[in-house]
Amino acid sequence: MSDTKAKPDAPGGDDLHAAGAQLSTAPREEAPNLPALGVIGWARWFWRQLTSMRVALLLLLLLSLAAIPGSLIPQRGTDDFRIDDLRRESPNLASFYDAVGLFNVYGSVWFSAIYILLFVSLIGCIVPRTWQFVGQLRSRPPGAPKRLTRLPAYATWRTEADPEEVRALALELLKKRRFRAHLAGDAVAAEKGYLREAGNLVFHVSLIVMLVAFGAGQLLRYEGNKLIVPGGGFSNTILHYDDFKSGNLFVPDDLTPFSFRFEKFEGTYERTGPTRGTPTTFKADVVYSEGADGPEKKATIKVNKPLEIDGAKVYLVSHGYAPVVTVRDPKGKVVFREPVPLLPLDANVTSSGAIKVMDGYRNKKGDKEQLGFNAFFVPTFAGAGMGQMVSQFPALDYPVMALSAYHGSLGVDSGIPQSVYQLNKKKMKEFKDENGELFKQMLRPGETMKLPGGAGSITFEEEIQEWAGFQITREPGSGWALGGSIAAIVGLAGSLFIQRRRVWVRAVTGPDGLTVVELAGLGRSESAKVPEELAALTGALHDRAPTAPERTDPPADASATSPADPAEGANP
Repeated sequence: MSDTKAKPDAPGGDDLHAAGAQLSTAPREEAPNLPALGVIGWARWFWRQLTSMRVALLLLLLLSLAAIPGSLIPQRGTDDFRIDDLRRESPNLASFYDAVGLFNVYGSVWFSAIYILLFVSLIGCIVPRTWQFVGQLRSRPPGAPKRLTRLPAYATWRTEADPEEVRALALELLKKRRFRAHLAGDAVAAEKGYLREAGNLVFHVSLIVMLVAFGAGQLLRYEGNKLIVPGGGFSNTILHYDDFKSGNLFVPDDLTPFSFRFEKFEGTYERTGPTRGTPTTFKADVVYSEGADGPEKKATIKVNKPLEIDGAKVYLVSHGYAPVVTVRDPKGKVVFREPVPLLPLDANVTSSGAIKVMDGYRNKKGDKEQLGFNAFFVPTFAGAGMGQMVSQFPALDYPVMALSAYHGSLGVDSGIPQSVYQLNKKKMKEFKDENGELFKQMLRPGETMKLPGGAGSITFEEEIQEWAGFQITREPGSGWALGGSIAAIVGLAGSLFIQRRRVWVRAVTGPDGLTVVELAGLGRSESAKVPEELAALTGALHDRAPTAPERTDPPADASATSPADPAEGANP
C-alpha cells in the first residue's frame, strides 16, 4: 500500500531549489554589499526598498494614521467657525496647527508626500510582478526533482501497471482536478493555485485605483449647503449656496445644472420607550428640474436616500423650526413679516437665532432705526417653574419663544459679512423694562410683545414652519473608489486563502520489473492542505493502479516430492 506523509522541508540540491522556484512573484531580496555600493548602487537599493511589500504596507498604514487628524481637528473650508473659536481660546495651539498644516490635513505637504510615495511604491511593486506572473502563466511547471523523498509531502508504492499507463492516468487525474499538468521525462509535473498571485496583483491594482479615485475626487469635487424654508427654491449656482467648498481643479462650469423647490418637510418621532424622541419619519418633498428649462418632477428626499441628478446628489442633512413673526412700528404699520429660521442646539430641537428688521422701521420721533431680537425657541416647553427653558421633545407639543429686544444699527451696511443667526450689538442699544434691565419676554403662538415706550410690537404668529437643510455634493471618483475597494477585498481574500502548490508523479520500472510510483507535493508555505491533497490524489491513482501483490518463490523440490498422505502436510 502507499505511504503518504508530511515531512519537514530539508535543504536539498539545485533540483529541489528549481522545483520551488517562482512560487511567488515577489522580487528576491539581496543584502547590499555595503563597501561596494556607490551612488547607483544606493539608488538601486533604495528603489528596491521603496517598491517592497513591507514598505508599501507601512506607507498605507502611515496614510491611515495621517488621515486621523483630519477627523479630529476642524478643517479649513469645513469648520471655519470652530477654527476661529480655537484661535480665540488657544492661540498657541492654533499657531502650532497652522505651522504643521493640521487645519488642512489633506492638502498638506506631508500628507501629499505619503500619498505620492505610496502611489510610486505600488506602481513599482505591480509592474515587475505583473510581467513575472505573465511569464509564469506562459511557462510550464518545472520538472520533477531527482529525489522526491526530500519534499514535504511524499507517497510511493509499486504496481504491475506499465509506467506509461500510470503517467497517463496521473495526467488525466491532475487535469480533472484543475491542475496545469504536462509530461516531463519520466514524471508528470503539475501546478495549481495561480489565483493566489492574481489576487495579490488585483489587490495592488485596486489600491492604485482607489488612490487615483480619491485624488481625482478631492481635486474635482464640490460640496455646499443650503437652508430652505417651505416654498423657497434653489438653483445650482455658487451664489445660491450658504457655504461652498471645492477641489483645486474645480471650475464653476463643473456645476451640474439643476434647480428645485422645497415644498414640505415631514418629521415624526418615537413617543415612548428608550428611543423616545428618535425620528421615525424624516423626509422632504421637492419639485426639481434638470437643466435650464427641463420639465418639473416630484421627488422625496430621505436620510441616506438622496436625490441624484447627473452625478450630483442632494442630501437631507438637517431640520429645524422657523417661527413666523410680525413686527410693527409705533404707528402699527407692519415692517416685517417672515418665517425666521432658528438653529437647533440639541436633539430635542432647542433653537436659537436672531430676528433682524433692517428696513422700514421708524421710531416715535420719525427717525430711521433698525431693530434686533435675540430669539430662543423650544418646540416642547416643560412649563413655568419646571426648570430651564430646554425642549423636552422635538415635536411641536408646547412651543414657546423667548425674545429680548434691541434698537440702533445692526452693522449690515459696513460691508463686513455677518451671521444671520447672531446680532452684532456694537451699535445696538437695549430696550429697558421698568427695572432698567434688558427687556425680554416669553411668548406662546398668537401672543404679542409690546416694546417699551410705545416703540412698536412683535407678534409670535400661530404659524410655525419647518425648514430643511440640504447638502449638494459631487464626487467624480466615488464609483471608482467603491469598485476599487471591493476588488481589493476580493484580491486580498484570494491571496490569503488560496495556496499555490506543485505536484509531481514519477513512474519508472524498478529492478524487480514492477513499476515504482512516487508522488510528492510542495507548497509556497507550510500547510496541511498539500499533504491532504496529495493523499486524495494518491488514493485516486492507487485505485486505478493498485499495489502489486507480494511475490513468494516456491521451493526448488516442490514438483519432485509430494506427501504420500495428505494428512502428513507439506514442507514449509
